[in-house]
Amino acid sequence: MSAPASERRESTGVFSPGRARIAARTLRVDRWWLQPLLTALGLSAFIIYATVRSFVRSAYWVADYHYLTPFYSPCLSDSCVPGSSHFGTPFPELPMWIPLGFVVLPFLLGFRLTCYYYRKAYYRSFWFSPPACAVAEPHGRYTGETRLPLIIQNAHRYFFYVAVIVSLINTYDAITAFHGKDGGFGFGLGNVILVVNVVLLWTYTVSCHSCRHVTGGRLKHFSAHPVRYWIWTQVSKLNTRHMLFAWITLGTLVLTDFYIMLVASNTISDLRFVG
Repeated sequence: MSAPASERRESTGVFSPGRARIAARTLRVDRWWLQPLLTALGLSAFIIYATVRSFVRSAYWVADYHYLTPFYSPCLSDSCVPGSSHFGTPFPELPMWIPLGFVVLPFLLGFRLTCYYYRKAYYRSFWFSPPACAVAEPHGRYTGETRLPLIIQNAHRYFFYVAVIVSLINTYDAITAFHGKDGGFGFGLGNVILVVNVVLLWTYTVSCHSCRHVTGGRLKHFSAHPVRYWIWTQVSKLNTRHMLFAWITLGTLVLTDFYIMLVASNTISDLRFVG
């Protein structure tokens, strides 16, 4: 018969016999709980907003200026409003419970969920594993990323490849949006927001640890591969700010979608510079 859970807990981690017997959860006197709390609130706010916007199927396309929100790109169904399907409509009309961006949204979600930074963020903020440095976690044991569902984290490099393709699509959307109301070239505030968003999305994507491995991994002699070494060094510089880009791009995605929603719903008019 296996030992009770309480006994197993008393023999692992900070409760093991070799550790000091400290009854308090932590001896830290600072507000260690503030960072995981803010992280949980920030991630929850984005998830709620993105989920709602992905399912409402309204105000995601500005026909006059060809603005398409990234939450609906690419739009590949007959359910998409006319003009918003830059790559055709190979799929029939979809029921309301399927978001119009269903082709790429699961992969983008997988890319974010398996990101090395986001793992740290939600492991600490939602699972308390651990909630902060020098603060004991409430779990009795740790199996690592060797079982479902956490074993899926090992697929991060494959989600990265799809994220690169999606970034190319978003780049195409941003270029296509340079469209005037009467045709021809046009340029407005929406274009600025779309371009800034896609540049930052590229920065987040290429600063990924998987990109660093793709560019310089498995090389035994950097001197024999000067081009790949240079690329690896540039990606490594970006990688030091991967956490910053992870948060910034959540903000720019919301800003981009929200602005397009306001213009598409005729709540505000796009500030036009040309056309």
